[in-house]
Amino acid sequence: MTSDGPRSLIGCCLVLLCRRRALCCEDVKEKVTALQEGSACCCAASHHFCYTNVHSPCWRDIWTRMQIQVNSDRVIRVTQVGSEEELRELEESKVWNFLSSLLKEKLNSTNIDVDLYSNKTCLKVELLEDGTKYCIVLSRWFDPKLFLVFFLGLLLFFCGDMLSRSQLFFYSAGISIGLLASLLILIYVMSKAMPKKSPVYFLLVGGWSFSLYLLQLVFKNLREICKSYWQYLLGYLLLMGFVSFGVCYRYGPLENERSINLLSWALQLLGLALMYLGIQIRPIALALVVIAVCTKNMDYPLQWVYGVYKRVQSARLGPSPPRLLTEEEYRIQGEVETRKALEELRNYCRSPDFSAWTAVSRIQSPKRFAEFVGGASHLTASEVSFHEQEYGLGGVFLEEQLFEEDEEEDFLHEETARAARGPTTLLTAD
Repeated sequence: MTSDGPRSLIGCCLVLLCRRRALCCEDVKEKVTALQEGSACCCAASHHFCYTNVHSPCWRDIWTRMQIQVNSDRVIRVTQVGSEEELRELEESKVWNFLSSLLKEKLNSTNIDVDLYSNKTCLKVELLEDGTKYCIVLSRWFDPKLFLVFFLGLLLFFCGDMLSRSQLFFYSAGISIGLLASLLILIYVMSKAMPKKSPVYFLLVGGWSFSLYLLQLVFKNLREICKSYWQYLLGYLLLMGFVSFGVCYRYGPLENERSINLLSWALQLLGLALMYLGIQIRPIALALVVIAVCTKNMDYPLQWVYGVYKRVQSARLGPSPPRLLTEEEYRIQGEVETRKALEELRNYCRSPDFSAWTAVSRIQSPKRFAEFVGGASHLTASEVSFHEQEYGLGGVFLEEQLFEEDEEEDFLHEETARAARGPTTLLTAD
């Protein structure tokens, strides 16, 4: 055998492998079935399906959901990928098929969400029993759950400050978290009871994953559990609800201002996340999140803009003249300022810095001064009566003002009449 013999043999093997791979790829490509919206596709064998999205998302699709529903009379295994190339790789990868057979959940029916922005969505349906029949339907509809998620996020964002200080929200959230995370709490308590250096921690790591898997399984089969095991479910809810309430009552609502702020910020961030997840159109979702943030903090930008506007107006037009007080405003301001000044004077006279003997030696009526410092009025009855006679309604000062105004008006009328008669008199004399 020549040296070219092994090389030619290896070359023939590579050619055969490439041809086999090409045939497998063509076989897989031929088995791919295109899905159409609203039309059902029923099969009785393992098959590959792909949906090509030809519609670009618009604003009307903000709460629209696209979903592929797979219903079967027996258990099947469904694997989702992003393209036909991944389907071919999935078909050829034996390791992935082995891991998928161990980890992939087997269900009679499943729903696969389709991203509105994805160009193509493919899936592989595997039959585990002979004689299994299944149908696949691709549908598009308005999903009220998305609207509820968006509305819940809106409430959490704008009411986060109020909810973080509410005792009702504290106990409600505590009981809900206790009901959902009871398995995780049980594993945490068990980990505290274990010695620190123990191989049981390896089991606990798996226990967390098992708990999450169990919670996912419970939520998927919640309707069946409520129908068949409602007594046990009710007992579990009551027991864990009382335990969670006891824990919340033991520690009590948040009182530290920093803790309240952290809870408020966490609720607001959760609200923004729910608002973004509740909208299918990403640019619209991002715009609504930005608008919500700006609306909640609108007071500060408005105050800043108004301050800048006032400064620009003052620099351009100069200082505006002060507004004159009306007679009623002048009277009220005089009374308020007089009472304020008299109270300040009393406080100063009572302070240690005030020299009482020096003041008594200089004033004419020390008794009246002492009564004033004690809280009496600074005016006597005779002074008030004299002021009313002089400056009150019907007083001398007011009458003099009225008479002066009447005299000025009479003088103006006479001058006007003389000016009007002047030229006529001169013409008559001529």
